[in-house]
Amino acid sequence: MDVTHLAAVDATRAARVLREVRSAALSGRRAPVPPRPVIGQSWERMLRRGVDPDRDFRSGLLSREEVQRRRESSRLRHVLPVLREGLLSVADVAQHVMVVADEEGRVLWREGSPRVLRKADRLGFEVGADWREEVVGTNGVGTPAVTRRPVQVFASEHFVRSHATWTCAGAPLTDPRDGRLIGVVDVSGPLETVHPATLAWVDSVAKLAEARLREMHVRSLERLRAVAAPVLARIDGRALVVDRDGWTAAVTGMPYTERLALPTPVSAGMRWLPALGRCSLEPLAGGWLVRAADEPVARGATRIVLDLRRPRRRLVEVSGGAGSWTRELSPRHAELLYLLAAHRAGRSAAGLAQDVFGDPARTVTVRAEMSRIRRYLGGLLEHRPYRFAEDAEVDVLLPDDPRDLLPHSTAAALGRRPPARGG
Repeated sequence: MDVTHLAAVDATRAARVLREVRSAALSGRRAPVPPRPVIGQSWERMLRRGVDPDRDFRSGLLSREEVQRRRESSRLRHVLPVLREGLLSVADVAQHVMVVADEEGRVLWREGSPRVLRKADRLGFEVGADWREEVVGTNGVGTPAVTRRPVQVFASEHFVRSHATWTCAGAPLTDPRDGRLIGVVDVSGPLETVHPATLAWVDSVAKLAEARLREMHVRSLERLRAVAAPVLARIDGRALVVDRDGWTAAVTGMPYTERLALPTPVSAGMRWLPALGRCSLEPLAGGWLVRAADEPVARGATRIVLDLRRPRRRLVEVSGGAGSWTRELSPRHAELLYLLAAHRAGRSAAGLAQDVFGDPARTVTVRAEMSRIRRYLGGLLEHRPYRFAEDAEVDVLLPDDPRDLLPHSTAAALGRRPPARGG
């Protein structure tokens, strides 16, 4: 059953069906229809984490000073005009509100219909409120932040009963420089305002906002390039200037590479980088001057540790004869590397596409992501099939609850408990 379209035709009936589905899911009875996968998986997370479906829990609001501090330090402020232009005029007419939350689920901006704003107040949907999924249950802010994809939540698809009079459509916003989540934009309103096109509309505007961030990044690289030109002109040998995230502004004495994997945290001095070996790093305004050492450095035995214990900060740590470095992983990169750790013999692009998306035809997406991973793992990751190098020791550090480790699709693809350390 397509609940979204049914809701557009008969919101009352759709709400009644979803109320029965939620009640059956919470009591362990057979539901008249199954919840949508994205909703069912969210409900499972809520049950594991002990979120009370009948209690409207609200954590403390941020102070005005803290809200202002977060607004001024967040990259969301750069895309707020795009979000307002794309969403507010229609949201106001459609009796919705636009909400923009940061990566921690804290509401930083909230605008729209005054009547709906008053209703949102009664739900605790206020500036400074905490709308993470693990705090207030399945919702249009917290759930897209977890799944990293647009999600519409209608009526009793909300896990907490008091939110069942509401409809939400939210889309994640990511920083194009490093793929990190920077926030979520959500359009919400009373039950009767649901429309099947709302989610696509919100997602389209979110993509426009991310395009604005990409434009800003290109302009910042152009400014850094102007700084780099006279510096590189005085250097003999291999060198490049990169921004703080490793994106290349200019090179000399070596082929151009789009991005250089920098250690985390990055600091001045001699460092070992996968692409260049031993290098000296010197700070520049807006980035780093990287000079490659001339002497070759033997890599020796290499140990790779996938640290997946913290859902919001997954890391890959590489150590060997040439030194060590750490890099924070996006959820998708963590998922792919975990699959390769579980399948040491290797996995084809089609196999990874089946594991991640449930669709072996999505090989183009997998190959693009694996190409990005190989930029920082270099020779430690082989292909045809994709696999870790045979001489690399690979360890995996797991969270306390392995069910919180990966999306449902990947866990199902493995068909077993995730491998422990050393797997």
